[in-house]
Amino acid sequence: MKFLTHRNQRELSPADDSIAEYGHDAVPVNPEKSRWERSWPTIACGAGTVPDLLLPSHFHHALTDLSSTGLFSDGYLNGVIGQVNTILKQLYGTAYTNSSAQSNVTAITFAGTVVGQLFFGYVSDHYSRKWALMASTILLIIFTALSAGSYGAGGSLGGMLAALTAWRFLLGIGIGGEYPAGSVACAESTGELKSGHRNRWFIMFTNVQIDAGTILSSLVPMILVLICSENHLRLVWRLSLGLGVVPPLSLLYLRAKLDEPEEFKKESMKNTTTPWLLVLKFYWLRLSVVAFIWFIYDFSAYSFSIYSTQWISVILGDDTSLWKSFGWGTLVNAFYLPGAIAGAYISDWIGPRRALYTFVFLQGCVGFLMAGLYGILAKKENIAGFVVIYGIFLSLGEAGPGDNIGLVASKTSATAIRGQYYAIAAASGKLGAFIGTYVFPIIQKRAPGGADSTRGGQDPFFVSSSLCLFSAALAFCALPHIGQDTIRSEDGKFRAYLEGQGWDTGRMGIKGYLRQQESTSGVDDDDDDGMGRGEPEPRV
Repeated sequence: MKFLTHRNQRELSPADDSIAEYGHDAVPVNPEKSRWERSWPTIACGAGTVPDLLLPSHFHHALTDLSSTGLFSDGYLNGVIGQVNTILKQLYGTAYTNSSAQSNVTAITFAGTVVGQLFFGYVSDHYSRKWALMASTILLIIFTALSAGSYGAGGSLGGMLAALTAWRFLLGIGIGGEYPAGSVACAESTGELKSGHRNRWFIMFTNVQIDAGTILSSLVPMILVLICSENHLRLVWRLSLGLGVVPPLSLLYLRAKLDEPEEFKKESMKNTTTPWLLVLKFYWLRLSVVAFIWFIYDFSAYSFSIYSTQWISVILGDDTSLWKSFGWGTLVNAFYLPGAIAGAYISDWIGPRRALYTFVFLQGCVGFLMAGLYGILAKKENIAGFVVIYGIFLSLGEAGPGDNIGLVASKTSATAIRGQYYAIAAASGKLGAFIGTYVFPIIQKRAPGGADSTRGGQDPFFVSSSLCLFSAALAFCALPHIGQDTIRSEDGKFRAYLEGQGWDTGRMGIKGYLRQQESTSGVDDDDDDGMGRGEPEPRV
């Protein structure tokens, strides 16, 4: 397989938000590969339901049931704890609600995720994208199972909640590994797909999977309550957590078959010392902007996801059955998908930067509308109106920062440090989610009239909507343009910068891969077709 080097690669113009710069008919980076060979690494790294059109016949039956990934697990396991939290409140009353466990159980996973993101970000850059993914998948399986089996010595409630908190923290480390290893490898693999389609496939196999997991995180408990009844809620919450083992288990074989992405093989600094001072000079401002936007988005998004079931329960009243409360929560979460799927295509059409600031601005406007009408919407007879407007609010968030902030983080840095760059940005987001899950209850409790009052429901929307407008302004003013070939373009700019600073870029790349390319290049040079010895062959 011939790989385009910097000598024979065409000049890349500065990245632009429009796909027209490269065109829909641009040839993939590796035209020698079949469509399936170019597509399945994207599916395995980021992925979700495998589209039939990507499957050759001999893979169809083996992979059509592969419907989820680690990022699906992130959506499911972070979302389901909201339903588990509601069940624990119903089971244990004030013994649970008056303890620190209520906040710890819901928020501690985010702390573990930050640790996992930073650790696996380093591992994925300096060792291997593939084995970082495998390690995080194994952690997901082990600690999801242990969370479901949490038990306190002598059957004590305090011991059980302490065990659940500990396992959820360690589970978060596994979830964290999916971000710098999975999403980064997914972004690099999309470079081998057809230009004009790359952003949508990245989003389909990352953010859309998180959203699909979030929907099932309320649907599964609802079904389990209907099956087991409210007399067996202990079984319901344990099964709800335990079923989270299924998605990562389905990934082990496919991820074991992965190879490292082509860009990583070529641009990695795993065999040399990273020039951190030069990296910081080149990327500190851009990384700060991306990280802050992600912090703002997750501060609101994850908090709303976790506490939406409680808000619906308050509106419906104490006499409403638990399965109905979870059912309305499922309907709310279902609004994530239309925004995420539509946003995937829009990101290719108008570019990630424009999509991000446009939709997050609209989300802020709807949020202020929601806050203003909350007194009317927060009535049992108007629950449908609450769900629809709240759903539109969430859907706009997915079409904007939900779809595009991970894409921006994965494509605005060079391959050599992409895992760590992405990890810092994503960790900032999870830090925002961690803080938000503590801050939102405080905002509600300190509102005039308390958490269950109209102001207790309005104030979170006022805070979130204000932050939406601020992040829209930040994205408009400070984010760079991102085109279809930004990954290769960014690698070229970073190499040029390092060379300008006197750093030897010849040390970059995986040694075995570079020797293979030199050998292939030598063979090509001997094959003179009258175009001049050593002259690059024109691309078709």
